Amino acid sequence: MEVTVDHLGAVQFEIHARQHTISCDQPLENGGYDEGMTPPELLLASLGSCAGFYAAQYLRKYKLATEGTRVRVTAEKLQDPARVDNFRIEIDTPLELTDQHRAGVERAVHHCLIHNTLLHPPQMTIEVKQAVATASIGG
Repeated sequence: MEVTVDHLGAVQFEIHARQHTISCDQPLENGGYDEGMTPPELLLASLGSCAGFYAAQYLRKYKLATEGTRVRVTAEKLQDPARVDNFRIEIDTPLELTDQHRAGVERAVHHCLIHNTLLHPPQMTIEVKQAVATASIGG
């Protein structure tokens, strides 16, 4: 898996994954143009879309309606260190589920790659590289 992120200026970035592109920006009050989601919003979007994928997969498996399924993800910003915490995932299904199917949807969402990554913090390496100026030949 790989994404690249290009700085466009100010606090705007363009994110590329395979043939897809999305924008990342800050709200006006943070010096941005509000033309894209912020990084924390992208994190919530990633978690919510992953949870939604697994919820819909479960519903489809049992031939239950999937159209209209909605996932809402909320979290709080905390400090020391700055981070996002206290995530809450709410899944609204287009039909009333039995207790068995409600538990099944919840079990399915526990298979979400992003959910499991956040529950088991990954190892992370940061490497800062700088462009090397090439010497001109013949001056």
